[in-house]
Amino acid sequence: MNFKFTPSLRLSVPHLGSLFASVVALIWICPMIRAENVAASPSATPLPTVLADPFEPLNRSLWEMNRAILLGVMQPVGKMYRAVVPKPVRGSIANFSRNITYPGRVLNHALQGRWVGAGDETRRFICNTTAGVGGFFDVASALKMPKSNADFSQTFGTWGWRPNSYVVLPLLGPSDDRHALGLLADKAAEPWYYSESTMAASYGSTFNRLSDQIEDGVRVIQPEYDSYALTKYAWTHATKDQKPDWQVHGPVNLATLQTFGVIQAKCQNSDFPASGRLMSVRIPSTGRKLKFNYWLQPNTAPLVYISPGLSSHRLSDTTLWLAEYLYQNGFSVVTTTSVFHPEFMEQASSSDLPVYPPNDSHDLHVALTEMDRALAAKYHGRLGKRALVGCSMGGFLALHLAAGERSNHSDLLRFDRYLAIDSPVDLRHGVECVDAFQNAPLAWPKEERQRRVDNAFQKVAMIGAMVGPASSMPVFDEVESKYLIGMTFRITLRDIIYSSQKRHDRHVLQNPINPFRRDASYQEIMGYSFEDYLRQFAVPYCREKGIRVSDLTREGNLRSHEEQLRRQPKIRVLANRNDFLLTAQDVDWLGRTFKKSQLTILPDGGHLGNLSSPPVRKAILRSLSGLQ
Repeated sequence: MNFKFTPSLRLSVPHLGSLFASVVALIWICPMIRAENVAASPSATPLPTVLADPFEPLNRSLWEMNRAILLGVMQPVGKMYRAVVPKPVRGSIANFSRNITYPGRVLNHALQGRWVGAGDETRRFICNTTAGVGGFFDVASALKMPKSNADFSQTFGTWGWRPNSYVVLPLLGPSDDRHALGLLADKAAEPWYYSESTMAASYGSTFNRLSDQIEDGVRVIQPEYDSYALTKYAWTHATKDQKPDWQVHGPVNLATLQTFGVIQAKCQNSDFPASGRLMSVRIPSTGRKLKFNYWLQPNTAPLVYISPGLSSHRLSDTTLWLAEYLYQNGFSVVTTTSVFHPEFMEQASSSDLPVYPPNDSHDLHVALTEMDRALAAKYHGRLGKRALVGCSMGGFLALHLAAGERSNHSDLLRFDRYLAIDSPVDLRHGVECVDAFQNAPLAWPKEERQRRVDNAFQKVAMIGAMVGPASSMPVFDEVESKYLIGMTFRITLRDIIYSSQKRHDRHVLQNPINPFRRDASYQEIMGYSFEDYLRQFAVPYCREKGIRVSDLTREGNLRSHEEQLRRQPKIRVLANRNDFLLTAQDVDWLGRTFKKSQLTILPDGGHLGNLSSPPVRKAILRSLSGLQ
């Protein structure tokens, strides 16, 4: 197993955040439940340990300031800098910067008693300073001389200081009490820190180092409703002094393990996201503006609207991967935000809560119609046939729209093709799965649960720094993989509840909604399962709107629309036989409902885990054939 890890994660959001943002293209689930008003009970499964956050209001204020600077200043400046300064030159500057900070590394190696590391770094310094022309060329690495980093935070850790409090540093981002003080000591150990004439060079070196990390940070921060909270989870586990236990202590579940393959669905061209354009449209039902991103071919081409999975954003990794793949194959593309993402909920949802598929699909349809009108007015003659491609819950809503196409309002957008990728069939099964996954660690002995939960999170945090193909990544056992997926859903549910209660407080939560002090309300919300959400929030709301539980039952199952789906020739469906959100009966139903020319069922892949695989890529293009 070959991996490298650096605990000094500054500007870029640590890897756990990005992995949890893309590990599962989430689906929405709406079970058929009892209607009693029963209070949610805390889960018996422990949540991952997270650093104390006594300065949360200040930290969140600094986080928002950093976010604004990152997106408004550093991203555009960094883009220009990378365009002007070639990568080899940036690499040489980075080599020089590392070489000149040798005194701090060798000092910390010595303070930690790591004499081998001190010797290695000394040999590298002499070699790079002489043969490497002052350190601009990394000759030592070419000669395979060992490299090892050491800083004051490591030294403090060796001396027994364990981080206690999470802090956010201005401009530099996430940190903690130990790393923050260690960073100040590191700066004090830099030779150019003591001369005004070289201070500017120090700042330039820091910007050069961060310039190649800016886009990674942007891709994590932009799609996340609360990137602050995810980063706090990530920092807690990514910066631990001890290494995680990589051993597999139980059986492996292929379906859930394969689902993690979705993290491979990322843009091949890092510049693709920025090559698109941003537009917003006014939604009639709310009077607010909803953003969307688009990439148009230079000539007339079919236009594909992408509807992502539960709480996925228009700029999430999987959404952008699909957009890039379709664009490369001659389609114009629009990426939208999920109906269940707070961005959509707060700007375009006609309901207080996302829960009833007919309402949710209608809100999506209205938003897509407004987007299409805006694009048609601006780019007259360049929009060809329209297709709606939905992943996971986005696919479920796409099938809802396809089934009701004849009864849809005549003034709403008509699609020439509907493609559903890994759509659930029966949402009752989905909610049972996800809630069970969250409680998977109950199979572990009680005295081991917290340690093993934290170990699973630490393994995830370090995967982002691993080198090599996915096959070299550590394997999770069945309990770990289920729990990590369950936690991803639970965090998404947290954001849905928080956002909905911020807009329309139903007075269910005991802790107040405070944007700058969320720990207490988050802890309370994380005690809610999906079934609790429906009992406490959704069912009472639906009753007020005249929606019966039997209506939720019917609309939460695609079988209720079997005849309409069977008669709709525009539909194409891609599914995996071992998708944990599908039962064997669901797979059989798909085979009976859709013609062979409309349906592709692959033997495995979990839930969206094979999205970027060659068979799925071919099936996607085959499903959209005839539009061009």
